[in-house]
Amino acid sequence: MTPDSHSQTPDRPAGDDARPGPPPGCPAHGLGPGGLARLHESDDLKKLYERLREEHGPVAPALIHDDVPLWVVLGHAESQQLVRSPAQFTKDSRIWSALRDGLVKPDHPLMPHIAWQPMCAHTEGEQHRRWRGAIDTAVSATDFRSLRRYVNRSVQRVVNRFCEAGEADLVSQYAEHLPMAVMCHVLGMPDEYDDRMVQAARDMIRGTETAIASNAYVMEALNRLTARRRKEPRNDFTGHLVSHPAGLSDEEVSQHLRVVLIAAYEATANLLANVLRQVLIDPRFRSQLNGGQMTVPQAVEQLLWDEPPFSTIFAYYAKQDTELGGQRIRKGDGLLFAPAPANVDPRVRPDPTADMQGNRSHLAFGGGTHECPGQDIGRVIAEVGVDALLMRLPDVELSCDEEELTFTESIASRHLVSLPVHFTPRPQQEITQAPSHENGAGAPAAYDWQIGGVPRQATAPAPAAVSAGVSAGGRDPGGGASVGGVPDAGPAPAAVPVPPPPARPEPPKGAWQRFLRWWRGY
Repeated sequence: MTPDSHSQTPDRPAGDDARPGPPPGCPAHGLGPGGLARLHESDDLKKLYERLREEHGPVAPALIHDDVPLWVVLGHAESQQLVRSPAQFTKDSRIWSALRDGLVKPDHPLMPHIAWQPMCAHTEGEQHRRWRGAIDTAVSATDFRSLRRYVNRSVQRVVNRFCEAGEADLVSQYAEHLPMAVMCHVLGMPDEYDDRMVQAARDMIRGTETAIASNAYVMEALNRLTARRRKEPRNDFTGHLVSHPAGLSDEEVSQHLRVVLIAAYEATANLLANVLRQVLIDPRFRSQLNGGQMTVPQAVEQLLWDEPPFSTIFAYYAKQDTELGGQRIRKGDGLLFAPAPANVDPRVRPDPTADMQGNRSHLAFGGGTHECPGQDIGRVIAEVGVDALLMRLPDVELSCDEEELTFTESIASRHLVSLPVHFTPRPQQEITQAPSHENGAGAPAAYDWQIGGVPRQATAPAPAAVSAGVSAGGRDPGGGASVGGVPDAGPAPAAVPVPPPPARPEPPKGAWQRFLRWWRGY
């Protein structure tokens, strides 16, 4: 079969689409018009992508919901060509043939990702430079040391919810909550962080039947934030967008906030879950971290190769007739940028299990002019989130066999359903303390988690130290509710005076230890 016969705008005999499909169980089941694979019906996209690679090469024809045709770019080099050739390919869906011809309905499940919106992700040229310049300015204004401190404190808050139970699901109780808590803070709306916001974000990414309603819920919150920043300017991400010289309108600001929030949240939630899963199922991976052969940032980069947070990114469109990966692409054709199969392209990575330390040429964050602007924020959340959790719960272990772990998969991403673990129950900690396992029952020395850190003192702190820096009424000096404080037991007997503990632990003396303390935000 020639490449031309796979064009998304072929001349087929009338009634070809009406041919009866194969019965369930038949090898051809799941195929659509023209014998093309339906991506949204696959229960194993990894295998499907490899089959498409064998049959068609680095660029393959496929179908999405409602049998809408497009190309899937499976090759690493072809993916780079796609994102780095603005003269040939654009992200402006208004030129998409399937959309103009009415094949994509207004209620299409992927419409939140596909529909053109006034934001940099869907434009090019001067308009793109204007909007992307505002985003880049807001990102560059991020104080990453303060961000690390906030991530550490968010870890404390989230872990405090389950640390005393001795068991948890690190997906639903940790990986899905920490990124949203941090991103709401970064944007300037910490009060909007709750379970409903987390659920709406997940629903949008999965492209479910309620994705449009979930998108509306998120946009309402972002519209409120934008209006608030017009009246009350602040030095946060939204404040920088609102005050940027480019003069973004309220709609432009809120739409760009949506892109940053959802992209950073989904990427980080998946990345965090995947790194923790790898630490728990692979003793060698964990020993490399604990032994210093691998740092947490290196572990994060390895997982960006192996399990990119987004399997595919919607979408690019051909501005002219062209050729890509041996396929004839016609003007108006849609193309899926697919980091997951591109990262395991045999021409770039003959051994998919190979160690990729030091190599950042993965496509997890896209590339070209539309490369993810918030990737460094996502990296910080994932790196600190892994390190701090293992500092709090050094003996955490998986509560099931690796084979029992399951994933839900959509065209956009592959999401770990749950990661059940158990650990030694530990008391809550004050959020302003550096994450540590030492304020509870002593952990066995064999589990002393020290990723690039220094050995902790064996002696547990005095009980009064738990509430150091906490004012009367169980609230910290900044007015926030104390998570790790203890009830006031009344004045101590006069015969046994208790000296006040220091406001915070004495910093390590060595230069390397001082650097690590600074890097972690404490």
